[in-house]
Amino acid sequence: MAQSVKTMVEGGKATTGPPIGPALGPLGLNVAQVVKEINEKTKEFQGMQVPVTVTVIDPETKKYEITVGVPPTSALLKKELGLEKGASKKKEAVAGNATLEQIKNVAIKKMPSMLAKDLKSAVLEVLGTCVAMGINVEGKDPKEVQKLIKSGQIKIEQ
Repeated sequence: MAQSVKTMVEGGKATTGPPIGPALGPLGLNVAQVVKEINEKTKEFQGMQVPVTVTVIDPETKKYEITVGVPPTSALLKKELGLEKGASKKKEAVAGNATLEQIKNVAIKKMPSMLAKDLKSAVLEVLGTCVAMGINVEGKDPKEVQKLIKSGQIKIEQ
């Protein structure tokens, strides 16, 4: 039976220490080798927490598979906009201002793990995160941008 270990690691900076080492040790895997592979697969997400799953396919041969998820939308937005954090009081403060192109970039990266059926839906979801983080889009409130997209005044091209 396949055993899995799920954890969050900083992109490209996993170590053999907790949480990975102690979780993988009992499974009999070469922890250093697994960590090296995790770091290789997550290096593009440097500075972000990334969900990682290590599944032991065959305990006899120690064959395993590493699945890297997509970081949270908020982390992708912060990286895209170069922000430290979102606004603490979203109604009163603006954490940043994104372009629609930046929102689309985040949506494209996040789509594999979203339930969105198309890019337009994914963009609307990312805009929802912008609302929560106090990020404006092209100087407008993200809720306003959502309305403009839904009404067709702003077109989201695939």
